[in-house]
Amino acid sequence: MRIAVYCSAKDAIPEEYLQLGDALGQWIGENGHALVYGGATGGLMSRTSDAAKRAGAHVIGVIPPRIKAAGRLATNCDYLIEVNNMSERKQRMRDEADSIVCLPGSYGTLDEMMDATSSAIVGEHHKPVYVLNYKGFYEPLKQQIALMQSLQFIPQEEHYKPIFVDTLEDLYRELMN
Repeated sequence: MRIAVYCSAKDAIPEEYLQLGDALGQWIGENGHALVYGGATGGLMSRTSDAAKRAGAHVIGVIPPRIKAAGRLATNCDYLIEVNNMSERKQRMRDEADSIVCLPGSYGTLDEMMDATSSAIVGEHHKPVYVLNYKGFYEPLKQQIALMQSLQFIPQEEHYKPIFVDTLEDLYRELMN
């Protein structure tokens, strides 16, 4: 299975969050899966891709020129896909993946998560989007989704929605289903 991972590229985040990348990357490699990610260095992106590579995963990076020009091109990719911009990056990562995992992150991670979710809602793909709600990181987002449902901006019975999990173990079980 090809697993796209959306996550933070920031180095100055708590170590316990960086360790999530280590654990997920190792699991991806040890279980014979491939990693699809943003092809850049830093934070959870580096930790996940480095761990996946060390554990034997095939690593696919997708990178636009602005990130490459900033000197952030990762050197651990088995296959590097260069795209024109961030929108193409999101599309290509989705296209390359069988499943999508969202680790903690910032605006870019939220953008990727919402893009994958909204594109699935309109039928562009049928890939699951798993969101690791580690230590309640995404609780405010879950509350926002509940508010949107209560006001009927989102149907009560969604035909597609992100799957929130609280632990890596829960995530691994979901990925194996």
